[in-house]
Amino acid sequence: MAGLNLNKILLIGNLTRDPELRYTSGGAAMVNFTVATNHRYTTAAGETRDEACFVRVTVWGKIAENCGKYLGKGSPVFVEGRLRQNNWETDKGEKRSTLEVVAQSVQFLGRRDASSGGGSGPEAKQEDDDNIPF
Repeated sequence: MAGLNLNKILLIGNLTRDPELRYTSGGAAMVNFTVATNHRYTTAAGETRDEACFVRVTVWGKIAENCGKYLGKGSPVFVEGRLRQNNWETDKGEKRSTLEVVAQSVQFLGRRDASSGGGSGPEAKQEDDDNIPF
């Protein structure tokens, strides 16, 4: 089945630090944050263990502004997006690469300030992927 491709990622986890909202020279909003997810498993010896995975997420546009406004360290989120690989070379000529998630939607699963009431926060969705600058 040549020609079929799928690049979709779904994550539920908590932010490891406050989001970093910035604006490009063209005025586009961009935010970065890291989501921690946990995988619980049982070893052959019967011990229960947790394995943490830390995933860098990049968000663009209005959704980025909403993330910067409503999210903070520890906030639970549901992120839907795609994987993107970044490649670069260091000053010493060493090749490096990293994977990140470019979010197309972020659902806020909790409130930043628990005293502001219960329930879920708003959902932010990127409608047009073609308008995201990279």
